[in-house]
Amino acid sequence: MNKPAYTLRAATLVDAEKIFALVHLHKDDLVPRPMGNIVENIDRFIVAEVDGEMVGCAAYQVLAEIGSPLHATVEVQSVAVCAAYRRLGIGRAIVKAILERVAPFRPAEVLVLTFAPEFFASLGFHEIPKTQVMHKLYSGCINCTKHANPFTCPEKAMVCRLAD
Repeated sequence: MNKPAYTLRAATLVDAEKIFALVHLHKDDLVPRPMGNIVENIDRFIVAEVDGEMVGCAAYQVLAEIGSPLHATVEVQSVAVCAAYRRLGIGRAIVKAILERVAPFRPAEVLVLTFAPEFFASLGFHEIPKTQVMHKLYSGCINCTKHANPFTCPEKAMVCRLAD
């Protein structure tokens, strides 16, 4: 496939059902999100479109559970690209757009839990032990039904620091 022309934009409430469906298509790689959670966080999603069709999405979440606000972590979540549009730069563009959107917050770090560590490494993320993100494990992973224990889950914890 030739590299298609795509556009990135902030999600709107009209996109919620399509985001839900796209995340569900990747249920083996992503933690499912209930429709209500997507609607509540729609302002934190960026979507990619090709010819008016949504082909990718990602969101972010501020993890305020850690220490002071000056040391907050932002998590990149729900990164999904339709299979037919993978390896065309769309996922990379979406994640970069999320990083640009959260940069003004000046988080201490940006976190991702992922089954695609090579992809995130190419964007400047590096792997860390899950014990360094216990706040995330107890606030999010504890509700995951895919694995009995977050430490036996094969997802990798990765972080990147944004330039000041």
